[in-house]
Amino acid sequence: MEEDLIIDISESNKGKEQFIINKKYKFNFSYKRKDNSEVYKCTEYKKINKCKSFIILNDKKEILKYNSSHNHPENEYDVSLSIMKHKIKDGIEKSSIPFGIKIKPLYNKISKEMGLICPEYNSIKSQISRNLNKKLPSNVTKFAEIPSESEYYKTKRGENFMIFKNSNLIIFQSLFQAKLFREYNDDIFVDGTFFIAPKFSYQVFITRTYAKELDSFYTTSFAILKNKEQETYKMLFEKLKKNANTCNNNIRIESKNLHCDFERAISKAAKTIFPNTNIKYSISNLPFINPEYIFDIYVIIKIKSIKNNYCQFLKFLEYFYKTYLIDYDMKIWNYYNNIEHITNNASESLNKYLNNLFPTKPSFSLNKANEISVLIERQKSIEAKLIDAKCDRNNIINLWFDCLTDLNNII
Repeated sequence: MEEDLIIDISESNKGKEQFIINKKYKFNFSYKRKDNSEVYKCTEYKKINKCKSFIILNDKKEILKYNSSHNHPENEYDVSLSIMKHKIKDGIEKSSIPFGIKIKPLYNKISKEMGLICPEYNSIKSQISRNLNKKLPSNVTKFAEIPSESEYYKTKRGENFMIFKNSNLIIFQSLFQAKLFREYNDDIFVDGTFFIAPKFSYQVFITRTYAKELDSFYTTSFAILKNKEQETYKMLFEKLKKNANTCNNNIRIESKNLHCDFERAISKAAKTIFPNTNIKYSISNLPFINPEYIFDIYVIIKIKSIKNNYCQFLKFLEYFYKTYLIDYDMKIWNYYNNIEHITNNASESLNKYLNNLFPTKPSFSLNKANEISVLIERQKSIEAKLIDAKCDRNNIINLWFDCLTDLNNII
């Protein structure tokens, strides 16, 4: 077995066990071998670096082998953030009265144990809220236990707004929301969030529409999804379309544009149900990237889009290039050096609405600017070290390209 290794245990974003070596590198489970030993790969394996480092553990979780051939800088801050979140979550879960826990003293205790490299309290407050939220008592502990009928599925006028349920999906849409979906479907905006999702589900998925006459965005449905599979998204769009058609005497509903994140399962499902719609992807996290490398990142994204034949996204990239990289001064839309002045976008009204609906749940925008600021400052620090080490420019470009993924988890 490997000796002189400092081993910490944390967990991945999906709640899976994660091993940390020497407080510098994180490893997620990859596969189990025939002899029942388990292989964990460096978390940079699926990123641009394609790091080949791995560890092999026996059934007692002892390290049998450690391949330390990392090809990327150490990330002590990110590792410390994972350890801190895990320790606080563990403290909350072990408490019989989680809401009686004094979080700041618990943080202070753990930070002293961790030493100098420790995340600031503000950078983990939202994570603490989510962990506390998951301790809320609930009559429903599994997706299959969601009832098909309930008094809570009815409006004050007695109208049922739960329109569909199967083993992977439940959709809520009132008659008024169906009317909005039907009458204002030129542009449909969709997005999923983990923040208000029940612990037995994967995400809450929301559709919104824009009413030009009122110059406002309106939410047209809520859905709880057990996964993010293409078939689940397809069923969601199919049922929303069918419900709108039913409420409109079977007149066909066809969206002109569907705005979504860069997730192929969503876009493919949408094109199946709305074959004539144009898919418009969002890359709204680019404004936080160091402007010196945005054009290089644009080139990387374009190459990947050409390789994967993302035709609609390539059209958007051309628009983005002409409008934001050529016609506009990048300083107008880039927050890299001015993150404290981030303003809420059109989803602000939805955030307030959700806060009223779920007062015990954290807001979409809670501490968002602070989380972004912490992430960008960390990336700046790593960039400075790479420059001091006279690393190749491509290493810095890859650093900021990977940052897009981290930003997407926040935004």
